[in-house]
Amino acid sequence: MRIMLDTCVVIDLLTDASNMSPGARDLLGDRGNQLFASAETMRELVVHFNNKKLLNKHWKSAEDVLKTVENELNIEFLPIRRDVGFAYAALRLNYGQDHRDPSDHMIIAHAITERLPLLSSDTKFPFYRAQGLDLIEY
Repeated sequence: MRIMLDTCVVIDLLTDASNMSPGARDLLGDRGNQLFASAETMRELVVHFNNKKLLNKHWKSAEDVLKTVENELNIEFLPIRRDVGFAYAALRLNYGQDHRDPSDHMIIAHAITERLPLLSSDTKFPFYRAQGLDLIEY
């Protein structure tokens, strides 16, 4: 199975996977699954590191964090192509839950465009199923 990971999932994998449900850990631990993250997640990880969040306790640079994601967690970063940008522009937003996070919107649009299920714990994401998001909640 090919799976897109939300940024929160990648951060949990980097810091404390015990926050995840057993089902999510099983999915992520299955070597038969291919794991992907949006280039937007790459940007968020760098911002997270530069803002002196939890990642600074384990890595010396933002580049080291990204290398760990690719080389140790075996997560492939996918580029944001033109069609992803257009899907992002067309996305109807979840104003009912005041969901205004542009990074979340880009990751959702990316998962929809790539036709990849998105693993996330974000409670605002189910709204986007009606727009084609295949969401795996944990």
